[in-house]
Amino acid sequence: MIKIKPFLIAGLLLTGFTLSATAQIGEARSNFSVGVNGGVNLNSVSFTPTIKQNSLMGITGGLTARYISEKYFAMICGAQVELNFSQRGWDQLFEIPGENGDMVEDPTQIYTRKMSYIDIPFLAHLAFGNERGLQFFIHAGPQIGFLIGESEKIEGVDMNLNDTQKAVYGTKIQNKFDYGITGGGGVELRTKKAGSFIVEGRYYFALSDFYKTTKKDYFARAAHGTISIKLTYLFDLKK
Repeated sequence: MIKIKPFLIAGLLLTGFTLSATAQIGEARSNFSVGVNGGVNLNSVSFTPTIKQNSLMGITGGLTARYISEKYFAMICGAQVELNFSQRGWDQLFEIPGENGDMVEDPTQIYTRKMSYIDIPFLAHLAFGNERGLQFFIHAGPQIGFLIGESEKIEGVDMNLNDTQKAVYGTKIQNKFDYGITGGGGVELRTKKAGSFIVEGRYYFALSDFYKTTKKDYFARAAHGTISIKLTYLFDLKK
């Protein structure tokens, strides 16, 4: 596996230098906001060898802090950090031959692995629109996470397991530190007195694996992919 951590560190440094440079030529702002966020995750895991899956739904929510540093032409620039509880994992898809010979889902067999994380995304915030009113924005940046709990559910499964199932069933998560990149966009309504109301869609792509993936291990990749739909409310501490 390629060592990703140095590239994440370099990316963070580059982001910091870029924000500092643009802050010198943009129209300065000093808006600091805090608030709460909440929503749902649609989870899957990228496995090599592959495991067929359904999307697994979980919840996400936590605290948000944002600092707007400047307006550069039509673009409002800032940075955002969050501290979130996030449910991830996967729901294995079992199939059996159907009446027409096609493979169909077998609802009698269930295997679900749920994983709870504390996530900390560090996001560049770029918005377009009215400073008081409707804005469209994009977010992008690195994210780290820490596994704080896991559980698995097995029902109706033929326990004559194949090699992939043997590598997963009953096996605890081996790497509890998670990191990757996240990004998305949404719409924000900024009011003068009531704060900001935000709807956002975001995708997280893990660069780390939660199972060991050396040459002697079964998996070559075991990493999260999560779509999040979130609502956020922010109020200004400093305008």
